[in-house]
Amino acid sequence: MIFDIDRRDPERTALLSDGGQSVSYGILSDHIRRIGEAVPAGSLAFCLCRNVPESVIGYLGLVQNSCAPLLLDAKLDPARFAGLFSCYRPSYLWIPEDLSGSFQPYIRKEILEMDGYCLCATGQERADLNQSLALLLATSGSTGDPRLVRLSRENIMSNAAAICRYLMITQEERPITTLPMHYTYGLSIINSHLLAGACVLMTSSSYVQQPFWDFFSREKATSFGGVPYTYQILDRLHIFRGKLPSLRSCTQAGGKLPEALQRKIAVWAEGSGVKFFVMYGQTEATARMAYLPPQDCLNKPGSIGIPIPGGRFEIIDKEGNVLQQPGQTGELVYIGPNVCLGYAACREDLARGDDNRGRLLTGDIARKDEDGYYYIVGRKKRFLKIFGIRISLDECEKLLKEEYPGTEIFCGGEDNDLRIYCRDRKAAAEGAVFLADQLHQSRSAFSSFYITQIPRNEYGKILYKEFDRYVAS
Repeated sequence: MIFDIDRRDPERTALLSDGGQSVSYGILSDHIRRIGEAVPAGSLAFCLCRNVPESVIGYLGLVQNSCAPLLLDAKLDPARFAGLFSCYRPSYLWIPEDLSGSFQPYIRKEILEMDGYCLCATGQERADLNQSLALLLATSGSTGDPRLVRLSRENIMSNAAAICRYLMITQEERPITTLPMHYTYGLSIINSHLLAGACVLMTSSSYVQQPFWDFFSREKATSFGGVPYTYQILDRLHIFRGKLPSLRSCTQAGGKLPEALQRKIAVWAEGSGVKFFVMYGQTEATARMAYLPPQDCLNKPGSIGIPIPGGRFEIIDKEGNVLQQPGQTGELVYIGPNVCLGYAACREDLARGDDNRGRLLTGDIARKDEDGYYYIVGRKKRFLKIFGIRISLDECEKLLKEEYPGTEIFCGGEDNDLRIYCRDRKAAAEGAVFLADQLHQSRSAFSSFYITQIPRNEYGKILYKEFDRYVAS
């Protein structure tokens, strides 16, 4: 059984909700079998997820029984759901009972009910699935790309095992959910801890709400994870000035953490006996590709660290040649068993085999230092040209943030029209002139805008494509 759930102590708690619901490994194993008896192997299903035990049960039940679930937010926009349903035509839905009325147009028959969730048949013909396909996730990138990532059982298991190894996860851990389970990072926390036989504390409360911290304290949570925005908010809440007695570790991924904040958290963690792991990953790698060991957090600021166990990196130039010397920059390539099978853009793509064959072009520009630690210096597509000169938007942001420390500043635009967006009126007034002078370019190609909020997706990642629409409105 997936994650060896049937081999765990059946009395040990696997999932515990803030509402008091407790699911032991024995009950979890029984529920997985029930789902397997209700759904034919090789079926495509949509799972509408919440951070509750039933969502995890449905996901595990489908994956274990050789089906392929697509994990979606239970709050997904109806039009977006309709588009996905029309495109992929799943045979089954795993949905919260209180939402079943909203999904009536898609339901032919309810075939299983389980503690507030129900399994429904849609009447759609069975999809032609590749036998290796085990899971579908939406890409978590900040561009709003709606493609689905095709993952195999080997992808899931190998990445969970690698995470267990470098985070040193044991069955004594009690992680608390801070991220949605349909997001690859949030799911990886659940996967890795179930593989270790730990108890996952599940809450839909936000970390900015008191009920979250009440649950955290009451159940003695030992770890949590977050994206950069999570840690920026926690910093504003002064979490890193006090102590959390039960906390043993915290992890960060989903984008680059500002170096000043990384240092602040690292100092706090060191003084509090907490291990702070900075990590790097993508949905296409089932979650994680690299981690920065806690002991290196202060002397390697800005680094994504070293490859996870079982994986390795290459840095290649435009011609695909591997760059061997430290300091050389090129596209970062990851090689490992957790690299996805490829993408899906339609139902027919679900029959595709392994397009990637264990090799992922990340789209990130990186360098390696003399100690073998890696640094992301930009995105391959985050470039534009100013009067024929290629300009890195990431480097522009870095220059502006050094000039206006503590200010949220982002760059976008198109060739010959570089646009700066910031939440500081002084930077908005001066930023375009400053950057043009720094780059020795005509000021006519630069403009800056003051904005009151930063467009982000549900994971806290920046939606760069939304900046122009936001300014236009």
